[in-house]
Amino acid sequence: MIFWKRSLPVLITFVLGVTFALQYYVPHPASEALLSEISVWNQIIAGFAAILGVTSLLHVHYVKIRRREAGRGYSAVLYLSMVIILVAGFWSGGESERTAFGWLYLYGLVALSSTMCSILAFFVAAAAYRALRARSLEATVLLVAAVFVMFGRVPLGEYLVSGVGQVSDWIMSVPNTAARRGIIIGISLGGIATSIKIIFGIERAYLGGGE
Repeated sequence: MIFWKRSLPVLITFVLGVTFALQYYVPHPASEALLSEISVWNQIIAGFAAILGVTSLLHVHYVKIRRREAGRGYSAVLYLSMVIILVAGFWSGGESERTAFGWLYLYGLVALSSTMCSILAFFVAAAAYRALRARSLEATVLLVAAVFVMFGRVPLGEYLVSGVGQVSDWIMSVPNTAARRGIIIGISLGGIATSIKIIFGIERAYLGGGE
């Protein structure tokens, strides 16, 4: 039982991980064909993973409704929304032009997404207000840079302070780009380290925890 639950998944992960890593360094038609075949299987597995995710989501909200927990009304809205979207999708044949499904997507999902983004804008503004307090040298530099960028992005800033737009462009193209590239490099190195740990069985969180 331990072999099927622990050893076999680790073995499969190791073989596939090493195969995928070596594939990028083997310029051979067989290697490219293998990648194409694995990509098809990856799409199939992703489809089953999506089904599993939806099933898990429905189970979690079903338990919340059955136990009458706080927020169960939102769970009921989730169930109702999924049923309406599914019925509209099947009835429209998957078409989005001038159909009920397209109308729900445009005036439902897109509108809700816009609302969420507007709420996040207020959240970001509040977080920026708390972060841009000049309590240290680094916070002061961040505050000054933010002021220059904000002034340079609006016509009023250029009208009040000549040349602030050029300073804003320089901040966005030089220091900001350098910081963003550093963050991307750090994320890439972290992803490589995590991938190596998973391939060699050091990280086994995907097995459900434990050793």
